Amino acid sequence: MIEISLTLLLISIFFGFFLGIISGLTPGIHVNNFALVLVALSPFFQGIGFAPFYIAVVILSNSIAHTFLDIIPSVFLGAPEADTALAVLPGHALLMEGRGAEAVRLSALGSAGAVVVSLIMALPLAFFFMNIYGTISPYIGWILVLIVILMIATENGEMVEGQGSLVHLKFKLYALLLFFISGMLGIFAFDNAALMQPLITFGEPSILLPLLSGIFGASMLVISLMTKSEIPPQQKTCRFALPAKRIVRGMVTGSAAGSFVAWLPGVSSTVGTIIARLLVREEKDTDSSKEFMVSISSANTANAVFSLVALYIIGKARSGAMVSIDKLINVNEWDFSVIIVLLIVIVYVSVISYYTTIYLGDKISGFLSTINYSKLCAAVLIGLSVMAFMFTGWFGFIVFLISTSVGMIASYAKIRKTHAMGVIMLPVILYFF
Repeated sequence: MIEISLTLLLISIFFGFFLGIISGLTPGIHVNNFALVLVALSPFFQGIGFAPFYIAVVILSNSIAHTFLDIIPSVFLGAPEADTALAVLPGHALLMEGRGAEAVRLSALGSAGAVVVSLIMALPLAFFFMNIYGTISPYIGWILVLIVILMIATENGEMVEGQGSLVHLKFKLYALLLFFISGMLGIFAFDNAALMQPLITFGEPSILLPLLSGIFGASMLVISLMTKSEIPPQQKTCRFALPAKRIVRGMVTGSAAGSFVAWLPGVSSTVGTIIARLLVREEKDTDSSKEFMVSISSANTANAVFSLVALYIIGKARSGAMVSIDKLINVNEWDFSVIIVLLIVIVYVSVISYYTTIYLGDKISGFLSTINYSKLCAAVLIGLSVMAFMFTGWFGFIVFLISTSVGMIASYAKIRKTHAMGVIMLPVILYFF
């Protein structure tokens, strides 16, 4: 039984929340970076009165707050991480309609809703996966292959009147090619990740930084510069202009996808966002983009919540944050009161993260209305390039340039950029075969 001091608990929550703001708003800094540092510094923290449990609370608070706030650089700067890469696309579309603040609000709502849905689903899903986990584990690779097939099969491209009834096959072929091109790039990058020689080291350097920043961030910025896009005046909105039915559907589908992948070995929440994309009905309207924003954010936050549940139920850590928490407070030593306290921490952090995300989204949206968008795109593009070079060295920078070119394929082929997630999916699939 762990004795808990309310004062130390609150200090730990707010410290983790503060770290979540930093990691969420700063491209290139991930929860895992802070988790590794906190574990390494745990003897120091214990020396000043912070038991391992409170350090675990800091890491958990950081990971939850991060899933709320990381949408802001994705929407406004086009600087994604693995978990928010797909959110760049509908987020940017809403930004260009003057609805950047609304995109952030929808994302925050999706994350907050995911916490509620996850808590409701926790017990039945825990019981379900406890019984089938051993059965599905050997088939993870085939499950991922099925997801890829569904991604490509549902690609219909940009339909124009008079193209003919078989034109969708052309777009499916484009999707297949993009998947394999990005997948081969991913294999090359992961196989040669040892060549990274970062100028600045903060935790473990990740090859995902140049890969995803190029494919989903820089490619969009380059196209914006080439087409001389201008950001329209941003609307000040205090409501969600999306039917409640679609908000709830986005929350449920995203939470279901995020919870599903939280139990699977070797599968990140990125796959959850892809599943969420498949579950959201594709329609050529603004509401579809909005529902997708809700769904993706729900998947990310639900994955963080269920990673904790999976650690408690099956004793398997499915993220860097959970690995660190398991090292600090061994799951075999947990009693039920520990998981209850940690779930309460999740709810508390979610509430303050929700309002913080909305506040910062509104402030940044207002600021964007006063600056030149082309100059902003150029500045962010330079920033991403410098960041790729500083954190991953020359090799990462070359990967970043190649990734940027690959990311532009989807725009010119008129297909969903989702297929470029082959950069992660193909290497993971090959790992299981």
